[in-house]
Amino acid sequence: MALRNLQVGVSRFSGTGLNILTEDDLNTLHLATLDVLRNTGIKAESRDALELFAEGGADVDFNSGLVKMPAYMVEDAVRSAPASVRLAGRNPNKDFVIEGSRVGFVNFGEGVAIIDPVTRKHRKSTKKDVADAARLSDYLGELDINYRAVTALDYDGKVQSLHNAEAIFPNTTKHFFIGADGINNCRKIIQMAAEVVGGRAELKRRPIISFNVCPTSPLRLVPDCTDVIIEAARAGIPVNIISMALAGATAPVTLAGTLVTHNAEVLSAVVLSQLAAKGAPVLYGSSTTIMDLRYSTTPVGAPELGMISACVAKMARYYMLPSFVAGG
Repeated sequence: MALRNLQVGVSRFSGTGLNILTEDDLNTLHLATLDVLRNTGIKAESRDALELFAEGGADVDFNSGLVKMPAYMVEDAVRSAPASVRLAGRNPNKDFVIEGSRVGFVNFGEGVAIIDPVTRKHRKSTKKDVADAARLSDYLGELDINYRAVTALDYDGKVQSLHNAEAIFPNTTKHFFIGADGINNCRKIIQMAAEVVGGRAELKRRPIISFNVCPTSPLRLVPDCTDVIIEAARAGIPVNIISMALAGATAPVTLAGTLVTHNAEVLSAVVLSQLAAKGAPVLYGSSTTIMDLRYSTTPVGAPELGMISACVAKMARYYMLPSFVAGG
């Protein structure tokens, strides 16, 4: 790492509050991220992604998959990504515009077990549960977006996302987020959505779905992530880029260090989306938390998750990107 001397004339925020990062803090995190992306790099495992990065100006080692990006490449991509994204619903009255400080709410996922509402027994979730949860989420006015709450474990994992989508489409009038779990399922879900809205052109004009993709911490973009980003970008489908870094495990133990690696993972995916299709809609996402070193668990309800989410939302506004963060 390069030498960094003491700073002068910087603003600090002390005490508690949601406004955790000052402008100087944001600048420092941004510059540290550019350093990581240029000198440490990220690893990509998809040939298509590596070729796009190389064509865009990155230094790419096609043997190791290591990608190192110059600062201008990252900053150009951030500028070209839209600051406002309309998340269209099947019912236009349920459209939600995500931008700036506008706040919306969504249920979380993806659960793999439920308490059966009839028998009160604990069991694995099924495709019917996916449909029922989607219908409930659609009914609740407090939720702006639908998110597959559980998964169809009564189907093979390789096609679960297709069954999740098939269960959700007829049971919500809202926009919904879904994981594709690979390029083949991604293409099929896009085709399903196009059939619902009346064609690919209409889907691109009013995308009723968004894909969730997750970089693998630390600093790795696997094909299930990169290939979906590329396909969705070219189809005009928003992509929610959710880093799930764990402070003290897959990221530095300090929250500041975790924010840098988190930021590098998300921004590298933003760069890829913009190389695939300039102006492609993306969301700056986070489900980053800490590793509980005593119990080797990932406590989503930890105070640190709330702190990280507040910081991530602030960083997304710094980049003028819409954000999605986990709640504690």
